[in-house]
Amino acid sequence: MGVGVSGWRLARAVAGAGQLGVVSGVALDALLARRLQRGDPGGELRRALAHFPVPELAQRVLDRFFVPGGLPQGEPFRPVHHIGLAPRRQALELAVVGNFVEVFLAKAGHGGPVGINYLEKIQLATPAALYGALLAGVDVVLMGAGLPTEIPRLLDALTRHAPAELSVAVDGAPTGERHTVRLDPPGLLGAALPPLRRPRLLAIVSSATLAAYLARDPATCPDGFVLETPVAGGHSARPRGRFAVTDDGEPVYGPRDRVDVARVRELGLPFWLAGGYGTPDRLVEARQAGAAGVQVGTAFALCRESGLDPALRRRLLAGAADGTLLVRNHGAVSPTGFPFKVVHLAGTMSDEEAYATRPRLCDLGYLRTPYRKDDGRVGYRCPAEPVDAYVRKGGRAADTASARCLCNGLTATIGLGQHRADGYAEPALVTLGQDLAFLPELGRDGDYGAADVIAYLRG
Repeated sequence: MGVGVSGWRLARAVAGAGQLGVVSGVALDALLARRLQRGDPGGELRRALAHFPVPELAQRVLDRFFVPGGLPQGEPFRPVHHIGLAPRRQALELAVVGNFVEVFLAKAGHGGPVGINYLEKIQLATPAALYGALLAGVDVVLMGAGLPTEIPRLLDALTRHAPAELSVAVDGAPTGERHTVRLDPPGLLGAALPPLRRPRLLAIVSSATLAAYLARDPATCPDGFVLETPVAGGHSARPRGRFAVTDDGEPVYGPRDRVDVARVRELGLPFWLAGGYGTPDRLVEARQAGAAGVQVGTAFALCRESGLDPALRRRLLAGAADGTLLVRNHGAVSPTGFPFKVVHLAGTMSDEEAYATRPRLCDLGYLRTPYRKDDGRVGYRCPAEPVDAYVRKGGRAADTASARCLCNGLTATIGLGQHRADGYAEPALVTLGQDLAFLPELGRDGDYGAADVIAYLRG
């Protein structure tokens, strides 16, 4: 659901129906910048910006990126600054505002709850992104792709508008050397800031052991858990124990990868089950096991309010109807090193020919890994960048062999892919979950909405 598939329109529709609508918190700075450069048809973004608590900051974002009428077809989008350990002020401002806008629009016009989902892996952007969501009144923060041990403390500080920092993992850093990314809300926005309400934190984990580890200490304990199985869309945890793959190259999961739900229930915190729970029977099963409910992604990703490019969505539904829709779990596609679900679709980056013709580059950079240089400074690298550049930075050539640029591919999936000056257009990369049991019911007419998903799940 990342990079705009679960956008504000979908989250608003789900929350308006009384469920928890969740927006993806990945790359919201770039998405805001590109949507403004498209001319903001309908004016929703500008209406949200008019409610940002620091008008002059919102105006600076508009002045930098808004293009009345939109860029001409095929003209490249203006780039946004990367957030590093010492980020530029413009980068922080855009991250704060981008997250504010997405949550504000998701919450508009109803009283339902809205959450935002982040990846622990993307540490550099987290403080600024979280703060923007808090300013818009987000109700729940969900975080996976790592253990959010420092997020409770970060939420406490940012809710008070206090300066805050988050530890950042740096490859090659010696033991005891700590790196952090900092955010000073008053220094960035000024002193007159509105009171904020602390949202609940749900940690997305794949095992009872990880849930117990977080719950053991009040400093790291979340307000609940999402227990995710390996068939969920996007990234999944690596198999526990000896690593093995099928003939198709998919990681093999076994008994050790099943979540011990009873053990999590004993922790006394609410939890939701995810990954293959998108049917009425699985919802009943989850409630009988003590879960507060289920988290559903793929069924909503294919509905009308989804942020998927409409043409891609129609192709996916057509493939589901004729039985040709294929979703595989690839162990080496993601630069993160985590297994990642990919829909095999001609013309997208799952197509080996399309992948082979794509120039290797890493210009959005959300999955860059900080690393320590020989001189002690910190640099950034990504297995999806040019091979010689990655190796020159100390990376292993083997890591680059199958790595796709998820940042550009997922952005293209929602119709906001970059067009290069030489005419090259970024191909999409589509991810869905591997359990498609809901499709015969929901997809039988070739089209459905978020309300249909909720009615179906509730039987």
